[in-house]
Amino acid sequence: MTTRHQAIRAIMEQVEDEIVVCNIGHPSRELFEIQDRPRNFYMLGSMGLASSIGLGLALSQPERVLVIEGEGSVLMNLGSLATIGATSPENLALLIIDNESYGSTGFQPTFTANGLSLAAVAKECGIEDSFAVSSPDEIGGLVDRIRQTGKGPCCAVIRTEKVMDKVPPLISLDAEDIKKRFMEAIRNEP
Repeated sequence: MTTRHQAIRAIMEQVEDEIVVCNIGHPSRELFEIQDRPRNFYMLGSMGLASSIGLGLALSQPERVLVIEGEGSVLMNLGSLATIGATSPENLALLIIDNESYGSTGFQPTFTANGLSLAAVAKECGIEDSFAVSSPDEIGGLVDRIRQTGKGPCCAVIRTEKVMDKVPPLISLDAEDIKKRFMEAIRNEP
């Protein structure tokens, strides 16, 4: 098994021109540190809404949208899975990093620590291509696997360790700068 930081790094090593939305807290900070780019949208102060923002982008943009989300955030807004299943945007992929804990606030256990399968929940919500991965090799080929299937939406639950490699630095952009830079980047062809 790998850490969240290692999983985000492995995902970003595969990203080409995809739009990436990342949930709040340490995951966004880790993404910013690993590979800041204008086509990344970093969530600040809105836990549970990365999947909803990703859905809106997928419905309005032709490019593939990757949403890096934590299981705690998904659990906070389970309705987004049902909405994604009902609208079925082919260009949306949810990458749910599941360390069975709220990793940004002290590693309190989430319901997945008691056996809840978010891949099964996503499948029941109509996201047919839902599965779990945990090995570095599976994570290393994840974005390519999503591209090859071509049809979406899909939901990959990435099981990781309950540790943090290090406390990531703060994002050096404020919310308005993130929004402006991101909107400009997605207006232009990749």
